[in-house]
Amino acid sequence: MPDPVSFANSRPPVAEAGTTLGRFELRRVLGQGGQSTVWLAFDPRMEREVAIKVMRPAAGSDDQAVSQWLQEARNASRVTHPNIVPVYEADVHGRQPYLVFEYIPGNTLDQHLQQRGALPAAEAVALMMDVLDAVAVAHAAGVVHRDLKPSNVVVDSAGRARVMDFGIAARIRDSQSKDPAPDSAGTVGYLSPEAANGDAPAPAMDIFSSGLVLAELLMGRPLIMESDPHRAIYRTLHEQLELPKVLPAGVDDRLRAIVQRALAKDAKQRFVSARAFQSELELWSKSLQGESGGEGGSVNNSTLEFLLRRMRHKSDFPALSDSVGRIQSMASSETESVGSVTNEILKDVALTNKLLRLVNSAHFARGGNISTVSRAVNLVGFNGIRNMALSLVLLEHMQDKAHAGQLKEEFLRSLMAGSIGGELCPVLKDSEEAFIGAMFQNLGRLLAQFYFPEEATRVRTLVQSAREPMTERAASSSVLGLSYEDLGVGIAKAWGLPVGIQRCMAKPTGAPPSQAPTDSGERIRWIALASNEIADVLLKSDPKDVEARIALITKKYAQAMGSSGKQVMAATIKARQKLIDLAAAMEIRVSPGSAAAKLLRMPDELSSRPAALQSDTDGNLGRFELQATQSAPLDSAAAPMARAGQVAETLAAGIQDITNAMVEDFKLTDVLRMILETMYRALEFDRIIFCMRDPKTEMMSGRFGLGQGVEAHVKGFKTHLKAATPDLFGVVCLKGADTMITDATEPRIVQRLPAWYPQSLNAPTFLLLPLQIKNAPFGLIYADKVRHGSLELDEKELALLRTLRNQAVMAFKQSS
Repeated sequence: MPDPVSFANSRPPVAEAGTTLGRFELRRVLGQGGQSTVWLAFDPRMEREVAIKVMRPAAGSDDQAVSQWLQEARNASRVTHPNIVPVYEADVHGRQPYLVFEYIPGNTLDQHLQQRGALPAAEAVALMMDVLDAVAVAHAAGVVHRDLKPSNVVVDSAGRARVMDFGIAARIRDSQSKDPAPDSAGTVGYLSPEAANGDAPAPAMDIFSSGLVLAELLMGRPLIMESDPHRAIYRTLHEQLELPKVLPAGVDDRLRAIVQRALAKDAKQRFVSARAFQSELELWSKSLQGESGGEGGSVNNSTLEFLLRRMRHKSDFPALSDSVGRIQSMASSETESVGSVTNEILKDVALTNKLLRLVNSAHFARGGNISTVSRAVNLVGFNGIRNMALSLVLLEHMQDKAHAGQLKEEFLRSLMAGSIGGELCPVLKDSEEAFIGAMFQNLGRLLAQFYFPEEATRVRTLVQSAREPMTERAASSSVLGLSYEDLGVGIAKAWGLPVGIQRCMAKPTGAPPSQAPTDSGERIRWIALASNEIADVLLKSDPKDVEARIALITKKYAQAMGSSGKQVMAATIKARQKLIDLAAAMEIRVSPGSAAAKLLRMPDELSSRPAALQSDTDGNLGRFELQATQSAPLDSAAAPMARAGQVAETLAAGIQDITNAMVEDFKLTDVLRMILETMYRALEFDRIIFCMRDPKTEMMSGRFGLGQGVEAHVKGFKTHLKAATPDLFGVVCLKGADTMITDATEPRIVQRLPAWYPQSLNAPTFLLLPLQIKNAPFGLIYADKVRHGSLELDEKELALLRTLRNQAVMAFKQSS
């Protein structure tokens, strides 16, 4: 919580471009309304652009209203979904309440309406289904939006509607306000009757407001157009709103009836849930596809939307999409830092461990000594980490027991194709693009196998028919309404993958060119196609026929790839060995007699057991053991010793990793993050913060950290080194005394804690490691655990922690 602020008789300062709001640098206004202004801003701590909504509390707004608004914002920030714009922070600065959102380049729906007028019915419905998908998830979490309107929905670069301001849109009201809108309501013109009446928030309110937004998208103007707000509210309370008799083409009677049901004055007559509303629109959209048989482009678009919505209804697809989107945005951003990428990956403990295993596998020939994500990002690069992380999250979500064998086979085949493609491109940039492009060239088939297993089985049956076999493209188009390739490329667009990778995923058609294309992107497409055909041969052919079949593929594509038969065979052998290493690092296990087993053994090893080949007893894909960052129950006397050994091993590996980094040219912040990450992972801390002394103010202040929600705590972490009576943190810094507090609730400890601590971090157990040069404090490492008594250190662990702290001191000395 911020320090108490009185709003009784004061106005917040006016925000201007070039000034700061808290730590955020305001750049330009993105939008403006009666209750707020939205700014594009830059967050120097996380090194990313953000959108900041600066609220406008009236002169009479009281402290209680502000506190309630902050709490609502924090509650709403816990609702995550690909169609919801996440709230990073909610705070007050200089009497000015504000919200910090992810910045989504794109126009809001009201801007779309201003530019284009009424939208085509199919497009309007598709956008509204995105909105309702988000609303349904929020309602399931107990959050009601309360202010759904076109200006609170932004359309991103993939054409996806994303909703802002969940549960926090009600403005901080003037306690003396005479305005007709009650506290629980949103914006006049988009209120439900019960919201206008001042009733408590309920999901039915959002359904009504969604109906109003959909009506506006179809009409090109608001359904309620009243200059007098009292008149608008009167109509909402007393009239049954009706769509005009004449509507643009495409709005048929069925769609009109769906909108009218959402707008029912009696809440009981509306859809029972946002999901039910969405399902009706989905059925309407599906019926539209059947009527559009002659226009392939529109059919494909609407079919893709239909399939995407079916996939979004699966609980893990939104999580998969969100993970892919975050990973891709970090890799492609010009402002992302090693720190922000590291912190994002560390949020997923399993991903962290698997990623480090991959970096240390023979695939990257790192020798098994990279123990921090920070170091991995520095060595492998953003794109390399992106490629590994995309592979891992895709595998992580393929966890369907009934189809595990088929999924593993398809995943390994895709990984094999990616490895071959990467080997055939000697230039690093091309190699990375070829790896993902070749791997994702059959993304549609992989995802169809997972999300539409019955349809995927029908496609295989048509392809393998003895009487009239079909091509896979024709079969998938016949069963799904669009080809696997179109499905994969459509999903890649929705995920925001680079245009180059999307292009590579689209298989080239026609005869291969007689010489290598001068355009590297076109050459990579042919390499990806050939790589996938070779992977098919390795998977499906008898081992004795493999070499001859690869020779035929090479002859077909050699000129287009610019590679000789000898080079292709060498790349295939090398890629196969790398696949075995990757599978071992990713802990992929397949049945010994399966087709996938062929991929995991070299031609001269058919009688031996490859590293990743074990009995597939549970058929569950993606069950990965968590290493140092997962707490294990101490069931036996040996368990504490095992835990201690694991902690010491992780700490020692980190120390070696950091030592290697400091031998080279290094950035101080990168080394400090590696030190924090090593401690964080080894001891399973909940939060860890690095602080530095400001020589002007003599304040030891938080600079950056790791852990869930740590950003909100970093800026509030302060201790005055020159205070008349220093608090506990100040004393520790001045004396240079390493300190572990096992019970921060003891009265004698509570008295020495800074006043902000109980309202902020408030951990019962924490560790303090001060940094000094010539007995003068300049830094502090704070690390905590939120479970009482959960921090235990033996002498070896404490010595290793002190070594890490000393490495931080040494890094400062070397950098200066």
